Amino acid sequence: MKIASEQEMLDFGKSFAKSLLQADHASVIELVGDVGAGKTTFVRGLAEGLGVKQEVTSPSFTISKVYALPDGRSLVHYDFYRLSNPGLMVDDLAENLNNQRNIVIIEWGEEVSDVLPEKHTKILIEYNDDNTREVTIL
Repeated sequence: MKIASEQEMLDFGKSFAKSLLQADHASVIELVGDVGAGKTTFVRGLAEGLGVKQEVTSPSFTISKVYALPDGRSLVHYDFYRLSNPGLMVDDLAENLNNQRNIVIIEWGEEVSDVLPEKHTKILIEYNDDNTREVTIL
């Protein structure tokens, strides 16, 4: 799917949230894309679609952020970009993955791929030369 603007990426995130609201199990989404591809913009739209009222920012420096959802569940957003060795964060991630009420988003998940469930959604976001993004759900 081709996405031409930041607003379209936000709208895609909001739309994607609808399927997560109906799930009665943990949802795990791995976002793959270069710096600036639109991963955090997607998460902002997703969070808005899930009813998050807080401002959503990239967890690049804090590694993870947790947002409360109106239905009592949590949106947990990880960014492992700055970690060559995730160390104790693997335990934190595993704990959140095992909580059936969480929606877990992972950016730069290569270093924790062995912890991710086999069945998870992977979204590839590629930045094109014409300032559009190509989004593929794997």
